[in-house]
Amino acid sequence: MSVRTRTRQAATADSAQAGYAPGSREYRRVVVALTCAGLATFAQLYSPQGILPLISARLHVTAAHSALLISAATIGLAAGALPWAWLGDRIGRLTAMKSAMAAATLCGALGLLMPGFGAVLALRVAEGFALGGVPVLAIAYLGDQVSPAFTARAAAVYVSGTSIGGLAGRLVAAPIAEWFGWRIGMASVLGFAAVATAVFMVIAPAVRTPGRPEGKGHGTRRAALRALLEPGLLALYAVGFLLMGGFVAVYNYLAFRLRAAPFGLPTTVTSLLFLAYLAGTVSSQRAGRLAGRRGRLGVLLGAIAVFILGVGLTLVPALPVIVVGLVVLTAGFFAAHAIASGWAGVRAPAGGAQAPALYNVAYYAGSSVMGWFGGIVFVGMGWVGLVGLVAVLAAAAAGLAVSTLRGAETVG
Repeated sequence: MSVRTRTRQAATADSAQAGYAPGSREYRRVVVALTCAGLATFAQLYSPQGILPLISARLHVTAAHSALLISAATIGLAAGALPWAWLGDRIGRLTAMKSAMAAATLCGALGLLMPGFGAVLALRVAEGFALGGVPVLAIAYLGDQVSPAFTARAAAVYVSGTSIGGLAGRLVAAPIAEWFGWRIGMASVLGFAAVATAVFMVIAPAVRTPGRPEGKGHGTRRAALRALLEPGLLALYAVGFLLMGGFVAVYNYLAFRLRAAPFGLPTTVTSLLFLAYLAGTVSSQRAGRLAGRRGRLGVLLGAIAVFILGVGLTLVPALPVIVVGLVVLTAGFFAAHAIASGWAGVRAPAGGAQAPALYNVAYYAGSSVMGWFGGIVFVGMGWVGLVGLVAVLAAAAAGLAVSTLRGAETVG
């Protein structure tokens, strides 16, 4: 063997030891696979959101009750986060993610066959529980495979995939549901998610990065305790809860506002507002790059300020301004989420999945609780009351970040 060959092999081994870097085939496979996972997960999770007014009218329930189709799934997802993290630490994160995605597709199909609203809600909880295995393990799996210097960038790409998935689920479901009913609309999204799931299963790299074992040995009690008690991680969990709660509340009830006077828009048109998710696709990736140069905290606070500006703009009773506000709000939210979720992942003790799991518990608990409570506020106080609630939640998230995470850039 020549000296040049040995040198090349040594460099390859060193690169693998450190994790895959941009430009390598394995890095591209990880990023594409996780993008597909994000597409499948969030298309299923939020497919009812764009058609909540149709569901409300068809099943004769209030706006807040129809939003339980979202809350049920996110409650299930939050409940499943820690069990899936535990399972991923034992059977391998990739194996657990594949199992989760297959189970979610099955539960989604069964739910659409249920005749009553209560049974549909129960299957939505089960579907959410299964989907909980994806976001909680995705960041940890990414950390196993990607070089630490590029985890923020790769995590941002994954988050952008979640935004595209959420967008696709809403846009696909709404026009089909308006013509053929809400069940057919959601079934069409399930088919889209099944294709993305199949792609993930085929291309996700199965070979673990040498020296950085996937799963076993990371789920120690000490790591779990630190993930529960470390102040910086607790602050990140709270940021996820508060921002996600406000974000989902806006998207849950904006369609109800725009279908009423003076706007009177049909469901197919209001569903186009979810195109604002494309702003999140761009902002999440840009936030990941900025964090590497300017620090996570500054980018996080800037993103929260953008979020507050956006929700404030939706108060203006002019459709073009509302659309701009929604785009601004969405860009700010996904930038903040990309930073907070990635930061929780790299601060995770011993490289385990407990911290990302707890972040996801808080994040989706925010979606469940505030997604429902926002409806109570909206019915009682109108859009002004809902905007006030969302602004207070975002301001609280910024305050927690400043008071707890300042000076923590060197930790993770």
